[in-house]
Amino acid sequence: MRVPRLVGLMAVDARETAQAQGLFVNAPDRRDFHQAVVDYVVRQYPQAGAEVPRDSVVYVWFDLGPGEGGGGIREPRVPHPPSGGLQRELDEPGDPYVVRCVTGL
Repeated sequence: MRVPRLVGLMAVDARETAQAQGLFVNAPDRRDFHQAVVDYVVRQYPQAGAEVPRDSVVYVWFDLGPGEGGGGIREPRVPHPPSGGLQRELDEPGDPYVVRCVTGL
């Protein structure tokens, strides 16, 4: 039996997906895992696609470990920030619109 991909799923969906495959799920970083619903799985062991016997345990984590980052869920932001920005403030080589400061007028 192959381990399904649980990373990216909410806790409730991860439990249901594993159970449908005949696997158990355990979360070492959550004592209340059986009550967790909307937390997202960020890591799993064994990895998705690994061959395991039926009734095996798949370990999932909801928090990244030390040194693994923790930037959260990265989602596309719409609308995208406008191009230009600070770049327009600086003179760039070959810029036809160079800002010239003339003093003593």
